[in-house]
Amino acid sequence: MMNREDYVKQIPDYQYMRETVKKDENRLHFHLMPPTGWMNDPNGLCEFQGINHIYFQYTPFLAGWGTKLWGHYTTTDWIHFRECEPFLFPDCDLDRDGVYSGSAFVDGDKIHYFYTGNVKLQDKDYDYILEGREQNTIHLVSEDGVHAGEKQLVMTNADYPADMSKHVRDPKIFAKNGRYYMVQGARDCESKGCVLLFESEDLMTWKYFDRIVPEEKFGYMWECPDLFEVDGQEILIACPQGVPKSGHDYQNVYQCGYFPIEMDFENKKYKLGEFHELDKGFDIYATQTFLDENGRRILIGWMGIPDADYDNDATVEYDWIHALTMPRVLTYQDGKLIQKPLEELKSLRKNKMVTSITSFGEWTTIDCCFELSVKRDDENAAMILGLRDDVTLTYKDHILKLELGKSGHGRKQRTVQLNSLKNMTVYSDTSAIEIFINDGEEVMTTRVYSEKLNQKVRFLQSETDGEIEVYNLGSFVMELSLIHI
Repeated sequence: MMNREDYVKQIPDYQYMRETVKKDENRLHFHLMPPTGWMNDPNGLCEFQGINHIYFQYTPFLAGWGTKLWGHYTTTDWIHFRECEPFLFPDCDLDRDGVYSGSAFVDGDKIHYFYTGNVKLQDKDYDYILEGREQNTIHLVSEDGVHAGEKQLVMTNADYPADMSKHVRDPKIFAKNGRYYMVQGARDCESKGCVLLFESEDLMTWKYFDRIVPEEKFGYMWECPDLFEVDGQEILIACPQGVPKSGHDYQNVYQCGYFPIEMDFENKKYKLGEFHELDKGFDIYATQTFLDENGRRILIGWMGIPDADYDNDATVEYDWIHALTMPRVLTYQDGKLIQKPLEELKSLRKNKMVTSITSFGEWTTIDCCFELSVKRDDENAAMILGLRDDVTLTYKDHILKLELGKSGHGRKQRTVQLNSLKNMTVYSDTSAIEIFINDGEEVMTTRVYSEKLNQKVRFLQSETDGEIEVYNLGSFVMELSLIHI
């Protein structure tokens, strides 16, 4: 358990850690990171009165797994960010072992927050699956997104269906037909993953409504669900755990993707479509979306995956670990969820260069921070593009392959099958790469830790010509503060 007073007492350690953090060349330029310590799931994403709030799972004094708070950044333009002091602390019996993931719902002049309060019993030996854990759904209200109101318990394990394990978590709220609904990720007693759906008239009293589950088992646990509509199509995002690899699909230890879904709330019926991965790279999990005040559906994910056989330990000696993806705008076109970076990020561009593939040769980066767009004349031609000394993208026979060497820290290869490769845009940061393929139909995200950042980008092979557009990219402007004591 940690409250605000405990946090303030450790401020001297925090100041020391910040000086260590500054020394790391792997600190990212245009991705959000923890000021110090550990970051994972984005939480409570919302825009309220013109201010975008990005909360996140946070352990400020340890670059490793520990008791979780909600860290907090705000921005009005997605370039300038302000660090606020932590928004939620595990400071009561309902969440004593961690303020776990949750969401925000803007209703008029207030923001309603819902999250999972984690309690892990220690009085005897438990399996922590069917017994030994409390997953409390907690609600609170804020009038400004900075000061949290009183915590209110709205559901406990006893309020979930009787056939559920003790793993029910990650509430996300939406409104439909004049009522409120909540989805939560779950694992039933037979280790079958699903999403639970709850209903409310007032955001205070919730009752079980239905569950969303595939006809055949698809993983043993679904985390971080999100149900929303975009361009007339309802989408269910979830992170299934325990899905075995199948060809070019499900190459990561846990998955992160979406189901097109047709919901009939009146008759409690649904039609669940085929699961599609959101990202075919190494590092994507726990995504969350929100609708901003311009009507855009924006997605942000955690650039990490639990229990992976590769690591991000290169930054631990500098007292920080993990980051969030670039914010992506979602649209739905021709049966696919399309992801593109926010338009606001174009203001980071510097030193534009336009050339052809055959004239490109090689280009040396200063800090590995660049945007590189390629449009190919022959969509089926083979190619090999070197993004760094030991990072390559190879396209051949409708397979795009991302390969990393030593700088991958155990990351070796990820592939995606394509009908053709028309174009792609690579966003390279100091220790992260995000690749948007065929106008955002597919994405590949990875962390990478090169020994030096003056790397060369070059076409090692290309059987077609085309256009290349390159920019150096600047940095987010971060207003970092310690705490308002």
